[in-house]
Amino acid sequence: MYATEPAREALIEKLGARLGRRVSRSASIREQYGHGEAFHAPQLPDAVVFAETRDEVLGVVRLCHEYRVPVIAHGAGTSLEGNVNAVHGGICLDLQGMNRILAINEEDLDCRVQPGVSREQLNQELRHTGLFFPVDPGANASLGGMAATRASGTNAVRYGTMRSNVLGLEVVLATGQIIRTARRARKSAAGYDLTGLFVGSEGTLGVITEVSLRLHGRPEKEASAACPFDDIQGAVATVIAIIQLGVPVARVEFMDPAQVRACNRYSGTELAELPTLLLEFHGGTQSVAEQIDVVRSLADEFGGRGFEWSDSRETESALWQARHNAYYACKALRPNADVIVTDVCVPISRLADCIVETHEDIRASALTAPIVGHVGDGNFHVCIVIDAGNAAELERADAFNKRLVARALSCDGTCTGEHGIGLGKREMLIDELGEEAVGVMQSLKSTLDPRRIMNPGKIFVDAAVIESAAAVKLEASQ
Repeated sequence: MYATEPAREALIEKLGARLGRRVSRSASIREQYGHGEAFHAPQLPDAVVFAETRDEVLGVVRLCHEYRVPVIAHGAGTSLEGNVNAVHGGICLDLQGMNRILAINEEDLDCRVQPGVSREQLNQELRHTGLFFPVDPGANASLGGMAATRASGTNAVRYGTMRSNVLGLEVVLATGQIIRTARRARKSAAGYDLTGLFVGSEGTLGVITEVSLRLHGRPEKEASAACPFDDIQGAVATVIAIIQLGVPVARVEFMDPAQVRACNRYSGTELAELPTLLLEFHGGTQSVAEQIDVVRSLADEFGGRGFEWSDSRETESALWQARHNAYYACKALRPNADVIVTDVCVPISRLADCIVETHEDIRASALTAPIVGHVGDGNFHVCIVIDAGNAAELERADAFNKRLVARALSCDGTCTGEHGIGLGKREMLIDELGEEAVGVMQSLKSTLDPRRIMNPGKIFVDAAVIESAAAVKLEASQ
């Protein structure tokens, strides 16, 4: 199916002759690039190539296609479902060196960037324009990686996810073609939505070499608030009322008492250790004041215990930095702990029941598993803190995760709101969409990547079987 060891050696030698020291076989570098931030065990590539131009990406992909060697695109490495593990070895293609901002079109509210540009880098460049890019997954991820995994984050309730903020892509296909998925018009009815196809494909259909993004006007005023509640139901009921009333909040985040406790210990915050909502408001001075008044009234109605807000940049920054550090706060709960981070998303009307049942499940399972979530769009995460060497604890965590996903699906939700399928949720994709829909995805994969070299083993649970069958079919046709 894939190249033999001698063929891989020949490929790496050819790449080395072209790119010199930007091809590495160092064990330490291969280990670094054999995983993201996921719990999954590392799976190392045969070599790491540090690309700096589109033509270099094209050359690497064409050689990998010729030699039947897998190629795994790699950005900042912040993925959480084993999305960048080299399941079948191959070439890890690091794109962080492609970090140029190519164009900023202020009048059209859009820009073009290379895939290695980080979201913080882009926003720093945009500061003088009065514009910003709002998708904020917490980590300073690369924009190419965010597009590939259809990332989301704390601002999604107002500004949407990567799906609604990517206007077009340039992609290198496995067969060596370069395509652009769209022009700069804000809408088009021309043919299939190729942009939507590649956004969220996790590098399994091609390598993204350029991203066109929607930009937004920076708000005149910002303010943040925190409000503890007597119970989870009250906190989530407040969120539902905010959404149903159309209050244009920028962020609505939920933390259960365990997550608040972890953040207080790690970040030095002094939040009440109760179910808590964190909110951010964007707009003009009057608009922000009106949003605060409405949300304060709703929180009081549903059992809020002290709505406190601030428009101090320092206070806001400390609050959201604590939220962004939630993963590390969980990891610090136990010495040398491992953290399994899972996420699900459900319709907003089912959110309270789903979180309450999950909270009860955690207690019954005797797990340390704080809950935090972007509840404004029905998405929440569970950080399961475990000792990976404890087989019984690992088994309980795995069983809990499966129940969590089943619970979300029973609510007509999804097994992943923003982390992607990767390695961790391949079986669950079939449970969610059915074999027929997944079969269509597999057909698209086979058409665009006939030798199945693009990040193989991801998304599809039966990847190895499909890859083998495709290779046999291809051999027979040659």
